[in-house]
Amino acid sequence: MGLVLDGANRHDMKLTESTLTSLPPAAKSARDAHRANGEEQHLCLDAGYDYDQVRALVAAHGYTAHIRPRGEEVQAKKAGQKARRWVVERTHSWLNRFRHLLIRWAKKPENYLAMLHFACARITWYNCLFG
Repeated sequence: MGLVLDGANRHDMKLTESTLTSLPPAAKSARDAHRANGEEQHLCLDAGYDYDQVRALVAAHGYTAHIRPRGEEVQAKKAGQKARRWVVERTHSWLNRFRHLLIRWAKKPENYLAMLHFACARITWYNCLFG
């Protein structure tokens, strides 16, 4: 999992490249191994990434983008369908259960980033055991 810290007033699409480059080497080598076998590597993103330059950047990093278009959920609700929660939104919800992350107590960015890594590792561990 790749993580990048920036201000809350920063648009999602502007952090795409730095987030993709922050992936650990093991994730990159796993992606390359899947591509060598002819398998696609999928990347789910929410409507904040619905831009052509993001799609091109994701493709340049070797991923197949799955981006929910803006306004798609509103149209689905009008048609009587239930709203779908995407993986990104669900993960944000799980991260908000960590009070240390929800209310930022850490003043140093390094400490906050460490807590983010810990929370993501715990969520992953829990989902592997019970998911």
